[in-house]
Amino acid sequence: MAVKSVWQYYVSSSDVLMLLEVFRRMVNDSLRIGLVNSVSSLKKLSLLSYNQLAHYDSPSYYKLCAISRAAGILAARKKSIRRGFTTRTPYSFRQQLVSCYGFKIENGYLHIPVSRGKRFSIPLTKHTLKIILQPGVKVRSFTLTTSRLSLCIARDAPLLQCNSTVGVDRNLRNLTFGNDNQTYRYDLSESVRITSTTTRIIASFRRDDDRIRTRISSKYGGRRTARTDHLLHNATKTIVAFAIQGRTAIVLENIEDIRSLYRKGNGQGRKYRGRMNGWSFGKAQRQIEYKARWIGLPIVRLSRRETGGSSVTCPRCGERLQSDKRLGRKLWCSKCRVVMDRDRVAAVNLSRRGRVRFARSRPPILLEAQGGAVEAVKGNPTPTVIPGVDAPKLVYRRNQQNHDVTVRGLVETGSALSQDRIDVSFPCIELGGVLGIVLVELV
Repeated sequence: MAVKSVWQYYVSSSDVLMLLEVFRRMVNDSLRIGLVNSVSSLKKLSLLSYNQLAHYDSPSYYKLCAISRAAGILAARKKSIRRGFTTRTPYSFRQQLVSCYGFKIENGYLHIPVSRGKRFSIPLTKHTLKIILQPGVKVRSFTLTTSRLSLCIARDAPLLQCNSTVGVDRNLRNLTFGNDNQTYRYDLSESVRITSTTTRIIASFRRDDDRIRTRISSKYGGRRTARTDHLLHNATKTIVAFAIQGRTAIVLENIEDIRSLYRKGNGQGRKYRGRMNGWSFGKAQRQIEYKARWIGLPIVRLSRRETGGSSVTCPRCGERLQSDKRLGRKLWCSKCRVVMDRDRVAAVNLSRRGRVRFARSRPPILLEAQGGAVEAVKGNPTPTVIPGVDAPKLVYRRNQQNHDVTVRGLVETGSALSQDRIDVSFPCIELGGVLGIVLVELV
């Protein structure tokens, strides 16, 4: 199930604003009850909070949604405490309404209940109607603020069959993606310039009133977010379009602990640490994932161990690449005697490592030859051959020693296979028994 949202502006009324304030208060009351009783699960919080919200004049399903939202906030707080992060007492400041009950979409309008027997109608824009009226799209819930309407939509996208993989290397100033055949780099240096300019402008404020300074800073921060998100949206859209055109699965790296490299006391300057810690590397991953799932494109997420060394390992010989200040982001392979770009090297290595993971997740392949069947699974033991009974197996083994057998790819006999023979555009899987090495085509 692929999920995303579509939003638009709307004009609210006094009844809607009152309902938003009531919902905010119900969320805060549920948070208070959960903190007092040390409860974060939805079931226990519902049993404790539902009767306490009876004095609020709102539809009953809005009370359930308020309890559900409070349970989500408490669960996230509990998870942060378990991980060792400092947390504040949760409190909802923004007026909002989140619900998955009671709404209807008819004749281009969204009808939501405000009170008993009274509904509020919001006209939907052409863009919103174009998206929600697509075949297979269902509206799951809606979110209202004082000026925005957001609809959560979902669809069951059929999974596309892919032939290969494409690795995505995330960097501060670019997004590099590609595989053994070709690599591309999308420049994001403009987002770094926008961020540094906004930081310099906010730091120049000298007003004594913190409230006014906070309001003006929020305006510039929202402007920075909108501009950088637009650049990132174009980059991720290009990556997904490239993967769809080539029928390739997208391989993403795991760089969750990259913040630990830029902590205070690591011998780095304040400006450098601020620039690196302000890099929203997770936003690119979220955009790629939801866009790929919406189309049905497979996503392969590597572990930390599989990600390690992807940008400093030579894709030709496997040796560790050497760096030089004169080369910048170029790396030198002493064995191959070539200079390589570290971002393109990382994209190629991520693509190869993702191919292995992607191949292992596919169902086993049955090999049929002259009445005999062998399952291509790693670790197959060498069977004991009985003369006069296992004749098809003997014939198959004798033919296999003399000829190459093509089974949805390329089958090579023997364990000492030359590295130059392997087509890097296909994954390599080691097989036990007599099969040797099989390069399986992902179709």
